[in-house]
Amino acid sequence: MADTTDPTRIDQPPPRKPAEAAGDDSRGLGTGRLLGWLFLLPALLVLAVLVVYPIVWTLIRSLFGAEGWSDFAGLGNYQDLFTDDDTFTALKNNLIWVLVVPAVVTAFGLVFAVLTERVKFATAFKLVIFMPMAVSMLAAGIIFRLVYDRDADKGVANAALVTVHDAFSEGAPYPGARPRPNGGIDEEGGGFITAAPSGPGTPVLLPLVALPDDKIPADALPAPAAPPATGPALSGVVWLDFSRGNVGKPGQVDPGERGLPGVRVEAVRDGRTVGSATTGTDGSFTLPEEATADGPVQVRLAESNFAQSFAGYDWLGPNLITPAIIGAYVWMWAGFAMVLIAAGLAAIPRDALEAARVDGATEWQVFRRVTVPLLAPVLVVVMVTLVINVLKVFDLVYIISLGSSQKEANVLALQMYLASFGGGNNQGLGSAIGIVLFLLVLPAMLFNIRRFRRENK
Repeated sequence: MADTTDPTRIDQPPPRKPAEAAGDDSRGLGTGRLLGWLFLLPALLVLAVLVVYPIVWTLIRSLFGAEGWSDFAGLGNYQDLFTDDDTFTALKNNLIWVLVVPAVVTAFGLVFAVLTERVKFATAFKLVIFMPMAVSMLAAGIIFRLVYDRDADKGVANAALVTVHDAFSEGAPYPGARPRPNGGIDEEGGGFITAAPSGPGTPVLLPLVALPDDKIPADALPAPAAPPATGPALSGVVWLDFSRGNVGKPGQVDPGERGLPGVRVEAVRDGRTVGSATTGTDGSFTLPEEATADGPVQVRLAESNFAQSFAGYDWLGPNLITPAIIGAYVWMWAGFAMVLIAAGLAAIPRDALEAARVDGATEWQVFRRVTVPLLAPVLVVVMVTLVINVLKVFDLVYIISLGSSQKEANVLALQMYLASFGGGNNQGLGSAIGIVLFLLVLPAMLFNIRRFRRENK
């Protein structure tokens, strides 16, 4: 039978699709929302078990005390959270982390990303900077405990500082030396002074101990047994009162004991310095006659002779522990920020940068007024991600601060662990800290969700 359909007529119904002609209804389960929910159901079940249930259970548990479900505390745990000294320190440190770390890491990442566009070996440079991201927090904590070791022979940080310091400073000639006990010499500040005044005619003997043999200058001569007095001047000797084999009499110059050259000796009367001298190669000295013109004086060995040489800083001590941990965190995450920002830099249209240069802008002006504004969305992503991450920082702080300075380095995540399992045995307080930590992270998460929706639109 011939097809009588006239394609030029407009009163005819449109031709049916093959699926409709075959009677296939494709609007059923295949394109409906039900199929979408069925695909989402496994993920929703996992989220309910691993996210929703723990949050609800933690919220309920935070209303009970350390004894368990029989010890209803209401909001008491939250009150303790803001009145407990350890938790307050954790809150303060978390505030420092949030205000400092994201900005510092983003700044380093921005600088590294810009520099990699101008160096010849950009790929190798990025690899070196990003490599710490492959290290776990536990391993990084152990590494930086060694880096921050107080002993300059072990800790890299102090070794570098001591090397630089010693390059520009000679230091004290006899660090750590002490006077012979019961030798009539008292400690004064960092120096030493004779207990009784002395006058001309009787040599002043100043025996020192606790000085390694390698600290004695090579040109030091044997100390004189009895340095002669020079007229009305006061004389004496400073020497290392120690002989090999521990022979000889304490407080007396024995054969073979060497004098200490270059020691500054001061004459003191009524707390005021009235004269000074420096010991010779055999350790002997002679104070000027004016020093004893008005009577006997006390003899003082100046502090500058014995001040301990610079040995670096106590990075793991209570004063520097938080900056030290932040330094380790920046070392790890600067590569993450660099990679994201470098990807944003690659997407910037080069025409905008070249147009700014043609208009006479300097490189700094191009960076500040063109590059950074165009990178603003990427910088926001990096900052928000880091804010969420630093609020949850735990293992790096726990490993590096393990010891007496842990209290000063405390953060909320660490305090939550310590309160619940680390000796506090108060899961109610730990749960309250967990809820507060969740509420602190929530604004950053909501900001990210709104940003994602805005980008999708």
